[in-house]
Amino acid sequence: MALKVPRAGGPSLFKDGYKQFQGIEEAVLRNIQAVNELSDIVRTSYGPNGRNKMIVNHLGRIFVTSDAATIIREMEVVHPAAKLLVYASQQQEAEMGDGTNFVMILAGELLRQAEVLISLGLHPTEIVQGYELARDRALEILDDLSIATLSSPPTQESLALALRPTLASKQYGHEDILAPLVAQAVSMVIPSSAATSSTLRDFSVDNVRVVKIMGSSLSQSRVVRGMVFGREPEGSVKSASDAKVAVFSCGLDISQTETKGTVLLHNAEELKNFSRGEEIQLEQMLKEIADSGVKIVVTQSSVGELALHYLNRLGIMVCRVPSKFDLQRLCRLLGATPLARIGAPMPEEAGFVDSAVTTEIGGDRVTVFRQEEQGKGGKSHPRLATIVLRGATTSMLDDAERTIEDGVNAVKSLTRDPRLVPGAGATEIELARQIVAYGERTPGLNQHAIKKYGEALQVIPRTLAETCGLDATDVVSKLHAQHAAKEKADTGVDVENATDGTMSTIDAQVFDVLVAKHWALRYATNAAIDVLRVDSIIMSKPAGIKAPGRNPNWDED
Repeated sequence: MALKVPRAGGPSLFKDGYKQFQGIEEAVLRNIQAVNELSDIVRTSYGPNGRNKMIVNHLGRIFVTSDAATIIREMEVVHPAAKLLVYASQQQEAEMGDGTNFVMILAGELLRQAEVLISLGLHPTEIVQGYELARDRALEILDDLSIATLSSPPTQESLALALRPTLASKQYGHEDILAPLVAQAVSMVIPSSAATSSTLRDFSVDNVRVVKIMGSSLSQSRVVRGMVFGREPEGSVKSASDAKVAVFSCGLDISQTETKGTVLLHNAEELKNFSRGEEIQLEQMLKEIADSGVKIVVTQSSVGELALHYLNRLGIMVCRVPSKFDLQRLCRLLGATPLARIGAPMPEEAGFVDSAVTTEIGGDRVTVFRQEEQGKGGKSHPRLATIVLRGATTSMLDDAERTIEDGVNAVKSLTRDPRLVPGAGATEIELARQIVAYGERTPGLNQHAIKKYGEALQVIPRTLAETCGLDATDVVSKLHAQHAAKEKADTGVDVENATDGTMSTIDAQVFDVLVAKHWALRYATNAAIDVLRVDSIIMSKPAGIKAPGRNPNWDED
């Protein structure tokens, strides 16, 4: 039997349920509108005076933050064009650890300017070509705008100076507290080879941990050389010094068989001796651990009551670390290898710690593993630092933790390129001024897109001015006038509005990381270009079982 071939074109081209949008009106402008809505959501959260957003995710967890990376991660955006923007900002987060909001705002403004050009009759292809030329020119100009460089080797003072603007953008007013904390923690974990090297490429973000303890205020936060765990040891031994450490990824308990069986006991003597053999075996294994010189045992799994009894009797400190990632960090700090079987560790498998003590912070009992700067165990251990954060509310502590992560990532960015550019919107104003001039010299229709690219860059200082209550148009015009009159472009937005809304970023010591700005310009422009290149949206019917409808034969009476 011959199959019926559907007619070409129209609704018969795709399976039932497909939707298709094409053309300038249905595809391009709709996508631009969706991206603009997403960009407007996070735009008001930009800068030191940015507003917080309250996000309630699908699990009911509440996030109160101005961090754009957290906002877009928890919002679960479903529009396909807006997702392109989300992917670009996530890539910026993975590459630099900061600057996600910059990507969102700039990409949204580029598309808003493109919408104006489309309404004037320009084709999206001409806009794309102009944006690509403007992006390449902006990256060339950006390299010439560097006004400072992180000292090598870096000092705590120079690190704190470079970190202050990054931290102030999330925790304005607390940057003078957080910047020295992060600088101190980073200084502790910087490899010693960095003192003779011009770069810090061996610096690892994972070597700086954050532990949040409720109570007190942010000013009571401090840095500990080593690791801090928010729980006390399992046994009665609470401290040890100059100790050999054994780390186990298995539980410390009598082993259980995988099969079930039935045991028939005839008298009390058999009941007494029933588990005695396993107890003797466990005691022998733990005694071997003690005889090897181990003073501290760390395990990821549970600790049985009988094993705990023997370990207390042997004077061994027992700590439980449920997190696999924390256990891996602790092994790096101690120079230990996690063991999957109970027994005495080999000399190369054991770790060493200068001191492990239990102390009380704000009513919480915590365990501190501390490695001094000069180790005594004969091994070279990687350096780790823990920032103990104090605060009144969980949302405030969570936001401070995200701020510290951005600060540590800013240091990681500076290890790739130590150059700094003017902050507070000064770099964007100078880029906008020079790119508009570049567009005036460019022949053809591309010049319109190039000039709109320059105008789009003004959204950064404009947003900074709006969020702190200034007249944005007045501030931007003053910035243009001062940049045109000066040879050195360092005038930015004064969020404290000390005089006329503008300030010298060199005098105020407000700098941005050049390499983070470089990648943000790339990702924002590429996201906008990807959206403009789409001329048709074809959506299939979502998979899933259709919910049963109402029975039409149901009698209401």
